[in-house]
Amino acid sequence: MTWTMNLDCIYRAQVELCVDILERILMALSPEHLAQNYRVELQAGLNHPNETVMILALTQIGRMVEHPNAVTEILNNHDILRAVIQCIAAEKMAVAKQAIQSLSKLSHSKPGLDKLFQSDLLKAMKDVMATSDIVRYRIYELVVEISSVSPISLGYCANSSLISQLIGELTGDDVLTRATAIEMVTSLAHSQHGRQYLSQQGIMDKISNMIRGAETDPFSSLYLPGLVKFFGNLAIMDSPQQVCETYPAFQNKVFEMALDPDPVMIGVALDTLGLLGSTVEGKQVLQKTGEKFKAVLSRMSQLASSGATELRVRSLDAISQLLGLESEQQTEDLLALTESWFHVLSKQPMDMIRNISTQPFPELHCGALRIFTAIATQPWGQKLMIRNPGFMEFILDRSTGQTKEAKDAKFELVGSLLSSSTSAEILGSQNYIRLKTYLREGPYYVSAVASVSTEGAD
Repeated sequence: MTWTMNLDCIYRAQVELCVDILERILMALSPEHLAQNYRVELQAGLNHPNETVMILALTQIGRMVEHPNAVTEILNNHDILRAVIQCIAAEKMAVAKQAIQSLSKLSHSKPGLDKLFQSDLLKAMKDVMATSDIVRYRIYELVVEISSVSPISLGYCANSSLISQLIGELTGDDVLTRATAIEMVTSLAHSQHGRQYLSQQGIMDKISNMIRGAETDPFSSLYLPGLVKFFGNLAIMDSPQQVCETYPAFQNKVFEMALDPDPVMIGVALDTLGLLGSTVEGKQVLQKTGEKFKAVLSRMSQLASSGATELRVRSLDAISQLLGLESEQQTEDLLALTESWFHVLSKQPMDMIRNISTQPFPELHCGALRIFTAIATQPWGQKLMIRNPGFMEFILDRSTGQTKEAKDAKFELVGSLLSSSTSAEILGSQNYIRLKTYLREGPYYVSAVASVSTEGAD
């Protein structure tokens, strides 16, 4: 048994060495030359039992489908394309990914779309789908990638019935399948034509109803985060106000999740609130909810101070997104809004954030600094900083936060302070000059310390 295993290892090592050499040789050949002269070898590579050989063949086919002349050769070789489709069912995910990538590239042209969706290759794809649940979702991944390219490519995929099959999985009996389906549908919604198609199919209403119905489903925790992420992405890509007003179940559920004891639910809520609050329109939508949002903001503050480390980091990041305002966004109303939110965090919010920044965890240190960076461009933030005893010394002290990430975060904070037109007046000329010096010296500056050694004389 051991002898057989040793032989297998030797054989595998030899194959991988050959692949390494072949890869260098093939990269020196033009895609057109490969397509014309090595079709048999490519097909053999696609059917090889070793995944590194399959990936080599698929990588070369990926080169060919991007070449205007070589792609014609590939389109005329039905057997190679069928073999590429069958690679999607490979045991190794790396092989499947490479096959998906090559077919996705092929679909960037009308002849490629015609070949995939208007020949018996479509049946080959559907046959491969039947292999297993995992492989079925790999085909969905390919279809979503192709659909995202243009309205025309979406039309081909819709006519193939594969998209309607994917959408049907949203309301299937298997909750794990449902969770995977919502991820795919969210990817489809990343393009404007994808969102338009989903809207026409009534998918937004269907997902909103699923959020409402989740309250009575004991297994909803498995797919609910995906439903919320769907609307969170939709809000950022379209309009936070329109999404929150049209689908109030989404916003209500986010607030509920933020107050939920389940860390998974809290994490998704924090990320979604940060995403919504990163835009002016999103800030205004949250502000309209009044005390509801203040309760959520207070909860975020508690999590940032004393939650599990991962939730503390996500809370800090969400708070920094909620408080941030670009210089052109700094109207009187919006500055009053962010200032009022900052004071909801704690009775002494500056001290609270500063305490977090001094804890011996780089991710917490950087998260706290990002909050200071968010308020550093706003006049009220600068006033709080200059009034907080020792705060300017804290900013200018290079001995705190020794990791690269911490130094970069501190440097970004200094840069934000100096980018504001009000900082020189509010912070005072002496502090302003010291900050300018810090910025000029860069994030990794170390002051030279002269060391003097003396030797005793006899």
